[in-house]
Amino acid sequence: MSTPAPVVFLLDVDNTLLDNDRFAADLTAWLDHAFGRVERERYWSIYAGLRDQLGYADYLGALQGFRAGSDDEPALLQLPAFLLDYPFSERLYPRALDAIRHLGTMGTAVILSDGDIVFQPRKIQRSGLWDAVAGRVLVYVHKERMLDVIRQRFPATHYVMVDDKPQLLATVKRVLADCLTTVFVRQGHYAAAAEHIAIDPAPDMTVRNIGDLCDLALRDLHAVTASRAAGADRSQMPQTAFPEQP
Repeated sequence: MSTPAPVVFLLDVDNTLLDNDRFAADLTAWLDHAFGRVERERYWSIYAGLRDQLGYADYLGALQGFRAGSDDEPALLQLPAFLLDYPFSERLYPRALDAIRHLGTMGTAVILSDGDIVFQPRKIQRSGLWDAVAGRVLVYVHKERMLDVIRQRFPATHYVMVDDKPQLLATVKRVLADCLTTVFVRQGHYAAAAEHIAIDPAPDMTVRNIGDLCDLALRDLHAVTASRAAGADRSQMPQTAFPEQP
């Protein structure tokens, strides 16, 4: 095993670095235009069923199901190109790449995403996120179940997980405990849906958008960890995994 890095940042993709809600809206509009409302609703119904069954978004799998009954539609053969050639680089949130570069000055930035094995990597590549993290990309069906594998691939003294789903952050926090700092990015429909839900444990930090991480310093993470360890008594500053910045 390689020497652990001081800090590894685990960065989600959809609605954290990239506006996936906007992509879904564009896909809805395309389906409406090409097939009409009824068929558009059928596609999303198939998609929802697959998501419940598989536990992740499967746009291409939904297309396979949608094909039944639509084989004679000329637009059907254009839909794969819409999905695979979609300009995801135009859907990055403002300063998303700047945030990755900034985090890279403090530790190792890693993309950690849920998704299928074809479309999700394609999205990460076309958005520019793959190159932004120099290929340090992990895509799993349920990333919260892969923590041992993640720690083997990218060993670290401390992890910082950045995600738009506070419930998922809480799940991982209960496993990694003080080895993890959780950062909730309040973007997208999952974040909005969690607005009035009690999350335990609550995220260690909350930011309004991913660009806010450009202003993050290691001392901020140090303060969060120290405050938690001292029971919110900032007069006590126990030793933590974060190196101090000059």
